[in-house]
Amino acid sequence: MSNELLLLGPILAAMFTAATPLLFAALGELVVEKSGVLNLGVEGMMLVGAVCGFAITVKTGSSTAGFAAAAVAGAAMGALFGVLTLLLLANQVATGLALTLFGIGLSSLIGQPYVGTPIADVPELHIPGLTDIPVIGEALFGQDAVVYLALLMVPLVHLYLYRTRSGLVLRAVGENHAAAHALGYKVVRIRFLAVMFGGAMSGLAGAYLSLDYTPMWAESMTSGRGWIALALVVFATWKPGRVLLGAWLFGGVTIAQLHVQGMGIAIPSQLLSMLPYLATVVVLVAISRDVARIRLNAPACLGKVFHPDA
Repeated sequence: MSNELLLLGPILAAMFTAATPLLFAALGELVVEKSGVLNLGVEGMMLVGAVCGFAITVKTGSSTAGFAAAAVAGAAMGALFGVLTLLLLANQVATGLALTLFGIGLSSLIGQPYVGTPIADVPELHIPGLTDIPVIGEALFGQDAVVYLALLMVPLVHLYLYRTRSGLVLRAVGENHAAAHALGYKVVRIRFLAVMFGGAMSGLAGAYLSLDYTPMWAESMTSGRGWIALALVVFATWKPGRVLLGAWLFGGVTIAQLHVQGMGIAIPSQLLSMLPYLATVVVLVAISRDVARIRLNAPACLGKVFHPDA
């Protein structure tokens, strides 16, 4: 077997791990936007989840407790956004940006004592006979449990949105909140729960970065992944299956730029570091040209304020 083929397995495995935080965050934001709410605070929620998950893991020695704490912290950030935008009717775009700035500052404050603190890696699974398969074994059957949880969330979110009554109600709220309210549905409550779910998913995404992907805490360690997750939702035209493909695409771009640097190719490292974000811009420009598809798939009430008494 050629050396190039042997390298394919580790590259695929690295691509799946790089895609995992994007997948968590984008699926959470997809549910939020399906309810008609636009939350641009994903980056801030990821950072708070990352530092809270790391801190609890250091205190307890349990990465499971760390992930749970990250989900709670992310949900709390989502609840803060919900109070401001759904109850106090603040502008969603401005509040989302403020939430990101707040998350950056809060995570830096909480994380000061933990800079440089080592923790153990989340153990990878080993399935006898499957993990040892050449090329694909390590990539498909040698990941840790969190990677498989992220993959499992794709069909679960799809089934919830398109095969359950509550998912149908959530989509109805996102399409026409006035009609849903007239039918007796609690629009604010539904959107509030959706925002908290999105926050919990962003918290898990951040915790994956600090506890697993790079098991350490560093300020602003999300490096713009929250913004890429927001772009992924549009790239996927608000469909969970396409979010998975988009996460793999951007994860692959991230890993590709690292391998190019390792090969010693004479390209400035700063230019290579731009590749994931450059790819995001190119994809968004390409998608924005198909206005009809965006209008067909985007929730009609996305970003619109709901007045219960109107």
